[in-house]
Amino acid sequence: MSAGNIEMQTPLEYVDDCPVREVLDRVGDKWSVFVIVRLGERTYRFNELQRSIEGISQRMLTITVRSLERDGLVKRTVYATVPPRVDYELTELGKTLLIPLTALSAWANDHRNDIRAARAEHDRQAAEERSAVAR
Repeated sequence: MSAGNIEMQTPLEYVDDCPVREVLDRVGDKWSVFVIVRLGERTYRFNELQRSIEGISQRMLTITVRSLERDGLVKRTVYATVPPRVDYELTELGKTLLIPLTALSAWANDHRNDIRAARAEHDRQAAEERSAVAR
């Protein structure tokens, strides 16, 4: 089955070894997209990166960049200085992820109000249904 020009797999094909699930597991967490987008701007040092992402703790940033590094999306460079200096940047593979993430971000911004309106309408209808049942 297809959606537009995108070839879609049937649900049975998602059971094992699904590349989409692997990617969504990585970028679907709370912080990875923020880190990837921020590193898409330039190279950051750890503390600088943490300060640029509101609400992320040192522990969560460490976990996130390690996971992104393991997946080949982020490169970590350690300099033998005192104190040690560590820089983070996107790899070439990581840079290719900026294209779909930018598109997703644009879509979310374009449709934010539509989604909010749909939620409000859904909640209104559900409340009416509950009220009708309660009578």
